[in-house]
Amino acid sequence: MFSSTLALRANPSFSMKTTNTRSLVTTSLTTILSSFTSPNPSHTKVLKQNTLLQQHSYLSVTKKFFTCRSQAETSDSAKVQELSVYEINERDRGSPAYLRLSQKTVNSLGDLVPFSNKLYSGCLQKHVGRTSGICILIQNKAEKKGDMYEAIYSFYFGDYGHISVQGPYHTYEDTYLAVTGGTGIFEGVYGQVKLNQIIFPFKLFYTFYLKGIKDLPQELLAKHVEPSPSVEPSPASKACEPYAVIAGSVD
Repeated sequence: MFSSTLALRANPSFSMKTTNTRSLVTTSLTTILSSFTSPNPSHTKVLKQNTLLQQHSYLSVTKKFFTCRSQAETSDSAKVQELSVYEINERDRGSPAYLRLSQKTVNSLGDLVPFSNKLYSGCLQKHVGRTSGICILIQNKAEKKGDMYEAIYSFYFGDYGHISVQGPYHTYEDTYLAVTGGTGIFEGVYGQVKLNQIIFPFKLFYTFYLKGIKDLPQELLAKHVEPSPSVEPSPASKACEPYAVIAGSVD
């Protein structure tokens, strides 16, 4: 071992090779590092171009992803489904009730009108549920022989769930109310509903324009009968025969 060490120390050629190797490595590292740190304009330009290219590629992919997602969401939410139903007061439940909170002889601001009526499909062949809600009197319109109400109520469709609405309810003309939400198959629903006064407060026809939900079941989408004072539900639907009522419908 000792003799080997002396031999290495005594060998000048080995020392020269080691020195040359270290010098070569040092020079190479210096060259590589200088290529990144050198103020050479051509190097700087290449680095900037590569950086901009990477940023552009990332932004392009990100933009494409969000654009596709936005288009898909817009496509889904833009789909409008029409649902038509009749609300018919059959004078079998004391509805509507008039709570004259104003204590005035003429219908006045603040009077309340809670109500609940039966719902039939637009084709009048099925009993589909009921309405439940309340109207708050805003103004009596003597010249139009009617009243303006703010209404808050729900349409119950048995096991399918319900739709809630709110907005103007005028006894003398048609109005549009906002669809504010729902449950069951109507969860997440929004849109509007047109209220067609046929004979206040006994016959009303509604056309819903619904968004934000999956396709409605066919039994709710039968072609509707055109509204008129003479329309009546089928005898089977009025009797709630099994084939003329939807599942879970409450009379």
